[in-house]
This record gives sequence, C-alpha cells and structure tokens, in this order.
Amino acid sequence: MIGILNYGLGNINAFTNIYKILDIPCKIISSKNELSGVDRMILPGVGAFDYAMKRFNESGLRNKVEKMVLDSGIPVIGICVGMQMLANFSEEGKEEGLGWIPADVRLFNTSNISYKTKLPHMGWNTIKFRSDEYLFKNLNDNPRFYFLHSYYFKSKKDNLIISETKYGDKFTSSIRLNNIYGVQYHPEKSHQNGIQLLYNFSKI
Repeated sequence: MIGILNYGLGNINAFTNIYKILDIPCKIISSKNELSGVDRMILPGVGAFDYAMKRFNESGLRNKVEKMVLDSGIPVIGICVGMQMLANFSEEGKEEGLGWIPADVRLFNTSNISYKTKLPHMGWNTIKFRSDEYLFKNLNDNPRFYFLHSYYFKSKKDNLIISETKYGDKFTSSIRLNNIYGVQYHPEKSHQNGIQLLYNFSKI
C-alpha cells in the first residue's frame, strides 16, 4: 500500500488518480494512525521550503514517518520541495530540513542561465541517468520531465546522485540513499514518463 503524505501541500489527487489508473493500492495519509499497512510513501511538496517544513512538523506525521523510513527501511520518495525537505537546510529559509540525506538546498546561480526568464526553472527538461536504478526502468535515455523550482539540491556525496539535469549548470535532479529517494521534477505532471516512474516506485 502506497501512502501519499498529506500535510497540506502537493498535488495529492494527481498521485491518487495515477495509481487508480494503474490499479495500484494507495491511500492519502493525513494522520499517523492512517500509516498502518503502508509499505511505501510519497512526500509531495510545492511552494516555499520553510512553509513546507512547518506544515509537515505540525501535521503529527513526522515522528512516525521517520521511524518507518529510518528504522524500518520503508521506501519513500520526495517530490520537488519534498525532495528538498530531505536535506539539512535550504538557503530559501531558516527552518531545519529532515536531514535524511547529507545535502543542502541552494539558489540557482542566474549568471550562468542564458534564458531571459531565469527563475524559476519551469517547464520540460531532460534528466541524465548516472546509475542503473529500478526507479528508471523502462524509461528511454534522457527522458523529459516537468520542473518548477528556483532552488536546487546539492548533495554532499556524489555517489548518491542518480540523475542530473542542466539549467545553466548541472544540478541533481534525482537522489537516492538506500530506501530514500528524491526527484526535483513532478512525475505526476510528466505524462507517460512520470506514470512509468511512479509505477516503478510502487515495485521497489
């Protein structure tokens, strides 16, 4: 059972609609008592880092989710700001991140971006695989996904980066540390590539 963590942010219904089409059991998790029977979790996120962290901390979900992820090894995938929440902190705010992956979140250096509209990085872009991951099974090389962000995930360990994307400079677009995954893009908005990736996550 895939649990979609609902702390007030993210495209919750888009995930449930995709898994309904795929005939894969999922449920929206709004309280810790609803986590029973969940063997995979999605941590969605949109908007500002501090606001997302405050909402998650106040949701009553964090302690139980952390035990499931860090102690029981339940797979989790952070989406967009949900990925950024996995890091230690973000330049966007003052709140501490979850610290599940050794990383910081940095603002793009706009001097290296050639487009007139520099930020946010918005729209379709390719991801380049850096490792052979089940998460990417049956995806073509350099698949395109939908992005919307002004800050990027900077891992402290290069071997955790499983895909990169170029926007001015290269940045981490997918990360993995054991059972913890993060993607900067929005698979729920990325048509067939996103559907395939979410299907793959359900089988990890």
